[in-house]
Amino acid sequence: MEIQKWTDMGIEFLNTYGIKVLGAIAIWIIGSWVIKKIIKATSKIMDKRDYDESLKKFLLNLIGWILKILLVITILGKLGVETTSFAALLAAAGLAIGMALQGSLGNFAGGVLLMIFKPIKIGDLIEAQGEVGVVKEIEIFTTKLTGLSNREIIIPNGSLSNGNIINYSTEGTRRVDLTFGVGYDSDIKKTKEVLMQVLTANPKVLKDPAPTVNVSELADSSINFAVRPWCKAEHYWDVYFETTENVKEALDAAGIEIPYPHHVEIHKE
Repeated sequence: MEIQKWTDMGIEFLNTYGIKVLGAIAIWIIGSWVIKKIIKATSKIMDKRDYDESLKKFLLNLIGWILKILLVITILGKLGVETTSFAALLAAAGLAIGMALQGSLGNFAGGVLLMIFKPIKIGDLIEAQGEVGVVKEIEIFTTKLTGLSNREIIIPNGSLSNGNIINYSTEGTRRVDLTFGVGYDSDIKKTKEVLMQVLTANPKVLKDPAPTVNVSELADSSINFAVRPWCKAEHYWDVYFETTENVKEALDAAGIEIPYPHHVEIHKE
């Protein structure tokens, strides 16, 4: 009698839940196969669009987990479990986590945008958020720069993606903007020749675009010349400092005065 009882219970269970269990197993197998296909297809699309490797892995894992959660909810519904409250619980938990991590999520979104649209890349010299440096690493939440004095600068991606970014490396060349003043007794034509000779003698100054020298201002105590050499982005500071030094030496050699403030002492008797 005991065996018959258990047998009847087993048959009743199979009649009641057997089809649902088999259906749930089938959904799991088919759903897992579909998820793999989706992940594989998404990975190929990301490879074609040259996504950053770290972003690619993160997004694929995120997509995989979302699809698996949806699959589990579907299976629970197939087994007769009420999924409405379960979905509401997940939504509430997601909202709470989102509010708690609002700043971090903003940085995450900024990191995703930087990696997808690529306004900057590793090795670029940029100016952003009041800082100037070479891009060292682009992470999900922050971007690291190496400053001009070899200091590490960490900028949150939320601020970086929402602010202005000046990329000095995109075009490959930069213009160096310099201004030099000479006395009013100086010959303008001769001064321009001396300044241009300094620029053309520097091998780091590009011939195309050609450097320019023009009178920019008749100031209170000097005639100011706008000196504009072009160079490769990586030679910017070399050209800046070398031109400044060489101009001083060239003007002195040519007898052209660089005016400076004079202090007159008045002696009272």
